[in-house]
Amino acid sequence: MSSYGITTKVHLPYEQALAKTRDALKAEGFGVITEIDVRQTVKEKLGEEFRPYIILGACNPPLAHKAISTEPEIGLLMPCNVCVWDNGDGTSTVAAVDVSAMFQLVQNPALTDVAETVNGKLRKVVEKVSE
Repeated sequence: MSSYGITTKVHLPYEQALAKTRDALKAEGFGVITEIDVRQTVKEKLGEEFRPYIILGACNPPLAHKAISTEPEIGLLMPCNVCVWDNGDGTSTVAAVDVSAMFQLVQNPALTDVAETVNGKLRKVVEKVSE
């Protein structure tokens, strides 16, 4: 695990890991508001092959609203990125941004509760995918 991510390797093919990640995000109150298919983008822009890899921009509207209402510039750190990629061996990796680590940049104590809540939900997402 990196110092800025919550990561797990799952014994699931990519498509199943991605579907399970989407379901887990929904269960924790997140909607996917952006989606970047890295494989497709690399193919289109560079003409190169790349492993299946997707970046989901997840947002929990009540928590996002609270954070932005407290500090408008916090929108620069949104949405919460969750990545799923194929390891090429029948397993996949699911990684979510560690919001607590990211919010250390902000140093606004009024956002501590929001960051901890979001982080807890993203940890649950990663845990649910690995079950």
